[in-house]
Amino acid sequence: MEIKFSKWHGCGNDFVVIDAGQYGRVIDSRRAVQMCDRHFGIGADGVIMVGNSAVADLSMRIINSDGSEPEMCGNGVRCLALHARRAGLVSGSCLRVETLAGLVIPEIVATRAGECQVRVDMGEPRLEAAQVPVITCERQFINRTLAVADQCWSASCLSMGNPHCVLMPPDNRPLSDELVRRYGPLVERMDIFPRRTNVEFVRFSRDNEFEMKVWERGAGQTLACGTGACASLVAGVLAGRLARRATVRLDGGQLTVEWDEANNHLFLTGPAQHVFDGYYPLPD
Repeated sequence: MEIKFSKWHGCGNDFVVIDAGQYGRVIDSRRAVQMCDRHFGIGADGVIMVGNSAVADLSMRIINSDGSEPEMCGNGVRCLALHARRAGLVSGSCLRVETLAGLVIPEIVATRAGECQVRVDMGEPRLEAAQVPVITCERQFINRTLAVADQCWSASCLSMGNPHCVLMPPDNRPLSDELVRRYGPLVERMDIFPRRTNVEFVRFSRDNEFEMKVWERGAGQTLACGTGACASLVAGVLAGRLARRATVRLDGGQLTVEWDEANNHLFLTGPAQHVFDGYYPLPD
C-alpha cells in the first residue's frame, strides 16, 4: 500500500501532511515513527493528519517523530492552512481548525513581497500551574528559579494548549546547540512535569526582539516551535524584558508574536512552505 503525502515546513520545523480520512486507520504511532525517520523514511519532525470536523472547517491531529501525540503545533497549523488551500479543501483565507488544544484560527495573509504568510490566533496563555501542568506548591510557576543538574535558570512554566518551560539564563549568555542538547532532555522529563514539557531557551537583545532555541517534547531539538515562541514572549513580558509584540529569531527563520492586551490572545505570524509531494510505501 502507498500513502500519498505532502511535505511542508514552517521555519524548518517540518511535517508530513496526509489525508486522515483516507489513511487515518493505517497511520498509528509506529507508522508515524517510520515515516519521520530521516534515514529510512521521508524525514520529518512529525506527521499531520488533516481530517473533517463537526465543529470547524478541518481537524488536525499530530504525531511526533517519537510516536507521541501533542495537543497543538503553531508551525504545523500554518502548514496545514496553506496545504488546505493548495489542495482545495478550503476556499477562503481564514479557516477554523479543531485541535486537541481547542479551536485554532489561522488566516493566510500576503506580505509586501507578495509572499504568503499565516497569522494564527493561538488563544490565551494558561498561567495556572495546574493547567500546564507543573507540580508546585504555588499557584503559578512564573519567574522562578529552576535547578537543572549543575545550572540554575530563571524559569516560567505555562501552557499554550501544550506545556512549556521557558528558561532564561541569569547572565543572558549566548545560546548554543550544546546547551539545548544537554539541558533540554533533562528538563523535558523532570518529575515536576507529569506530561513532560517543551523547553525553550531564550536570550534577549531588545524589547522587541529575542533569540530562541527549542527542545520539543517528543521530537528533540527542532529548528522552530510556534507555540514555544508564544510561550517565550509571554515569559519575557512577565519578566519585564519584552514588549507585547516582538520578532523571534530561531534556527530556521523568524516569527512575529503579538500578545493582544484587549483580548489576551496571542497571534503568531510566519511562513510555511511546500517542499514536495510523494507516495510512501508502507513497510510490512
